[in-house]
Amino acid sequence: MSRSVAYVAIKGAHKIVDRAWAKYEEAVDKFGKEQPVGFPNTAYYLPIIYAMLGYPVKKLGDCKEVLEEAEKLLPPVPSENIWLPYLGSALDAGMATFFAEEVIEAIKYLENPNIYTKTEEPTEDNLWLGAADDVIFRKRGVEFVDGTAPGFAACLGAPYDKEVARKIAEELQQKNLYVFMHSDSGGVRMAEQLKELGVQLGWPTRLIPFGPDYTSVVFAIGFACRVAMSFGGIKPGDYIGNLLYNKERTFSFVIAFGPVTDEWAANAAGAINWGFPTIADWNLTEIRPWGICTYEHIVARVPYEELVDRALEVRGLKVTAVKLDIPVAYAPAFEGERVRKGDLYLECGGGRTPAVELLMAKELDEVEDGKIEVIGPEINEVEKLGLEGPPYRLPFAVLVEVAGANMQEDFEAILERQFHHLINYAQGIMHVGQRNIMWLRISKAAVEKGFLFRHIGEILYAKLRQEYGAIVDKCQVKIYTEEEKVKEILELAKQVYARRDEKIAGMTDESVDVYYSCTLCQSFAPSHVCVITPERIGMCGAYNWLDGKACYEINPTGPNQPIPKGELIDETLGQYSGINEFVKQASRGKVERVSLYSIMVDPMTACGCFECIAAVLPTCNGIMIVNRDYMGLTPTGMKFTTMAGMVGGGQVTPGFMGVSKHYITSRKFLTAEGGLKRVVWMPKNLKEELMDKLKARAEEIGVPDLIEKIADETVANTEEEVAAWIEKVGHPVKDMPPLM
Repeated sequence: MSRSVAYVAIKGAHKIVDRAWAKYEEAVDKFGKEQPVGFPNTAYYLPIIYAMLGYPVKKLGDCKEVLEEAEKLLPPVPSENIWLPYLGSALDAGMATFFAEEVIEAIKYLENPNIYTKTEEPTEDNLWLGAADDVIFRKRGVEFVDGTAPGFAACLGAPYDKEVARKIAEELQQKNLYVFMHSDSGGVRMAEQLKELGVQLGWPTRLIPFGPDYTSVVFAIGFACRVAMSFGGIKPGDYIGNLLYNKERTFSFVIAFGPVTDEWAANAAGAINWGFPTIADWNLTEIRPWGICTYEHIVARVPYEELVDRALEVRGLKVTAVKLDIPVAYAPAFEGERVRKGDLYLECGGGRTPAVELLMAKELDEVEDGKIEVIGPEINEVEKLGLEGPPYRLPFAVLVEVAGANMQEDFEAILERQFHHLINYAQGIMHVGQRNIMWLRISKAAVEKGFLFRHIGEILYAKLRQEYGAIVDKCQVKIYTEEEKVKEILELAKQVYARRDEKIAGMTDESVDVYYSCTLCQSFAPSHVCVITPERIGMCGAYNWLDGKACYEINPTGPNQPIPKGELIDETLGQYSGINEFVKQASRGKVERVSLYSIMVDPMTACGCFECIAAVLPTCNGIMIVNRDYMGLTPTGMKFTTMAGMVGGGQVTPGFMGVSKHYITSRKFLTAEGGLKRVVWMPKNLKEELMDKLKARAEEIGVPDLIEKIADETVANTEEEVAAWIEKVGHPVKDMPPLM
């Protein structure tokens, strides 16, 4: 190893350890040694120190022992005249660097608790996210284990041009890598360049602005350490196990832009310990022979257009990216992207226009493989229609017809539900919901690149044939944007949905020993786990128990997993030991218990795809239900959209719950609170849509006139008005025990 590289790295490490000592002594004078320290909302203390030394830093005084250990690791700066084998010394200096930087970052939190956002995405007044808390880590960390994300690029500084920064970021995203951003090059920071260009930053898009200082690199390395400890079974203090796990399993590397400072060199030396090489655009001494890293350790003078491919080559990472004939980038990294109002060009559905999606099984001779049709206005024709906008609005229906020797009708709903993430993988396209409550948003940037409705067809055709080739031999896609045609498909879809729902009729929760999970929406709601039973279908309305069973048969490692019920804990609430164990594991510890039949005690979490929201009206001692299509204020004083923000995202919110329309008429609907007799308000259109089933349930529970006694917006719009209506009509909720 070159003496010059070791010289710079070791010198930088000395500077950083000295900085940490000064920071520590200043903090002790101000706060005292008993002051608690750590990264917020994490069980891993200072994770690099914890992983390498097995030492939990809990209070400020603990940092002294760590810094003393860092000093022991620090070698002397190499002599001008004497050659030594410098690699080991540089690696020790790099380890000391990370110990010191974790102390620095912990003290930053102590000095200013709001120095970082501690959120998934930047806020309006703060770009820097800081250390990932355990909720974020549990969702994102598992992706480094299951292959969804093979690794990350830790970027130091910024390229000279912001468009180059965008190109490199997008290229890394398309390789499914996370991009962790730190420090600056001459005052220019990559995260700020991307923000200026309107690029969405944050964990959902895998572009993470950790911090403006080089010391924030410890958030990236610490994340890797936490993956090894949490998902790899590596014990704290097993430094060899942790380093080897990351070398062999976490395909990460450092990208350095611009002149490399002494401090950057120290961080690069530290990263080599984990098997993470450094690739730079600048002229610096290289370390080519393999050793700790799989191939080269430091590679320099790489042109921007070759930088990402060269980094993957040096790290030994092979990425098979899907190539689609569409004008926007396509990768899982874009699934969490939001198309916000200011970026919106066109939207379909979401209560704004009629919209529906449907997949149907056909005979082989009824399907022309690869045929894609758009019937009605294309996206590039919208401006000529004289509509108001942007944002423009169009009706939308997509009908996918598939055929195959192994295709079954039972598989229709499973394939149809895949539309959600397959469409979301396209950059600048946002898909929410399913069936006839789907919502499609297309950004201005995507339209400027030439994105058309036809490209949605290209995506669905290519991915269904690729991912479900075992059952899909032929596939054709028809997209409708003419309102009359959309309404025709909508009526057809309702018949198909009803046929699917009827298949589950007659089954009860007691008649089976296994329920099914659905975690398809965890990209939007990291801690959400839907539990599907025969009498409680998924809150999106798209998946029933048989669908979960069929999906598991198609994809045994997919989002629908069997859940043995286990021991009965509480029959009224619908709590089982097996369900609780599964949900705790699948939510990464965020949710410990779930009641299948209660809105008040451990209600199920929700994603954002629920058909309806149920909410308690305290002064009425009852429950209201509002569907997604209802645009007005509800008796809670909130619209559906406002309530959705409270209920969705995987939150446990007693008194609020996402539900499907089908579940409202189920015998198991909120039985812990009294079931349908608790419902005191719902919109008229929802009541009319479910009228036959609601009347049948009302007869069954012995209150045949119940539906007439449930208020709607024509008689009550506030909680006080609902309470008056209850008195007027003698609603049975008057005689029920208090909810709260």
